[in-house]
Amino acid sequence: MDEPHVHFTRAEFADRQARMRQTLVEHELDGMLLFTIEDMYWLCGLDTDGFCIFHCMFIGTEGQLTHLTRNSDLANVRYSSICQDVRICRDGNDVSRPEEIKQLLHSHGMRGRRIGIQLDTKGLTPQLYLELRETLDGWCRLVDASNLVGTLRLVKSPQELAYIRKAGDILDTVREVAVGAAKPGLSKADIYGLVYQAAFASGGDPPAHRPPIGCADASLNTRYTTGNQWLAENDHMTFELGVGYRHYHAGNFFVVLTGPDIDSRQLAMHRAAVEALDNVQDTMRPGRTFGDLFDVHRATLAEQGYGHAALSACGYTMGAVWPPTWMEKPQIVRGNPTVLEPNMTIFAHMILVDRDNGLMMGLGEQAIVTENGGPEIVTHVPREPVANS
Repeated sequence: MDEPHVHFTRAEFADRQARMRQTLVEHELDGMLLFTIEDMYWLCGLDTDGFCIFHCMFIGTEGQLTHLTRNSDLANVRYSSICQDVRICRDGNDVSRPEEIKQLLHSHGMRGRRIGIQLDTKGLTPQLYLELRETLDGWCRLVDASNLVGTLRLVKSPQELAYIRKAGDILDTVREVAVGAAKPGLSKADIYGLVYQAAFASGGDPPAHRPPIGCADASLNTRYTTGNQWLAENDHMTFELGVGYRHYHAGNFFVVLTGPDIDSRQLAMHRAAVEALDNVQDTMRPGRTFGDLFDVHRATLAEQGYGHAALSACGYTMGAVWPPTWMEKPQIVRGNPTVLEPNMTIFAHMILVDRDNGLMMGLGEQAIVTENGGPEIVTHVPREPVANS
């Protein structure tokens, strides 16, 4: 068989798997069922979106590593994963996926053992979990271990950081294209076409999240909505853009104003967002918490008179992610005790939504937490208001 197409060295994968097995031992687990594609990619390179139907991986403390997949995904598994033990779960009304998982566990001697399982994941439906729990009841013990791999993934390796920096470089190019194109008369569809063309031409992956771009009534939306709009004079267009590179993502947030008349209220909102982003980034140091970042964001915007317009979250970590979202945990929210460590990557956005007056403003950049001093900024947005006419 040809060597799989992976984006990390065998040594890095071996180190990750060894750390994962040590974590299982520390939590008194004999093995773990994984359903989160991002974690499987991190452990063995698996690159597929077939998890949306079914894919399971088992890792054991005694060296076991097994894929259980559909034959529709077999080519992707062989193409991308270093795992050599690949088993097929057939499709059919007469096939019980929980029974197939039980057979996998039985082959690894897991009867009567403590098995971790990922419950906080889009790769395991509630229906499949309930069926699996019923099938394994009394046979082994399932233990919620949703965050074990994700916690290990928070601090990025040098190669992961290289991919995130590359994604940031591509996104800065995309931002320049978007800013230059956002002029009266162009449509949202026109700008999407230019943005995606710039990302793909620079070697980027499709983003895991459909980037929200909106003007007119849609400018306040912080999620993608269907339907086209045309940018007009005396309007504004909101951009939350993201790019992947080897699935590692970088994000930004900015607003382009159109003249000839610029609303002074939006200029004031922009100044407040600049100050808040600067203050949050200055706080982004080892030993501080994600809750600290939120408190600085909230206090700065409230001091400027925009507490009513601020969101209840202002960012999150970003790494290797799959649809439907590029957002990861932990989030920057009130009271989050997660401590910042060097080589974490964080997207922080200062978004102000004035619904009463139909005004939006915000700034967001991605950064890498460093050993000493402030963070390394990997995506960049203008600190001066952008106004096109």
